[in-house]
Amino acid sequence: MHLPPWYLYAAIVLIAWGVVGIFQKLATNHISAGSTLVLLIVGFLLFEPLVYPGSVLFHYSARALAYGLIGGFLNNLGAWALFAAMESGGKASIVAPFTALYPLVVVLLAPLILHESVTLPQAIGVGCSLVAVVLLSM
Repeated sequence: MHLPPWYLYAAIVLIAWGVVGIFQKLATNHISAGSTLVLLIVGFLLFEPLVYPGSVLFHYSARALAYGLIGGFLNNLGAWALFAAMESGGKASIVAPFTALYPLVVVLLAPLILHESVTLPQAIGVGCSLVAVVLLSM
């Protein structure tokens, strides 16, 4: 069986983001959501040298830079809100699966904004995963 190149990266996301919820909850048990966000950013900075392609950032178009900055802002907003949910008493076993519903937004917006098509089997697969997340959080 031949797996597409993106599959390894997606599996890394599954494992990394699967484990990160535990550490996020442990952190917010002891420090504020804002402090946890600062440490998340420090973690990004420590990881960056491993993946930075070495090109000059301002060599890219203004549009590409804007997309990256907007994505970074939204990522940090979401991370802060996740930490705040855990800090305010949310259980990791409930908050993490609930916030994992974010791909639903991507699936709904991708055809409209990115002009991507979603096949019926893919839509059914997404639906099943969403049902699984809801059931896991009960």
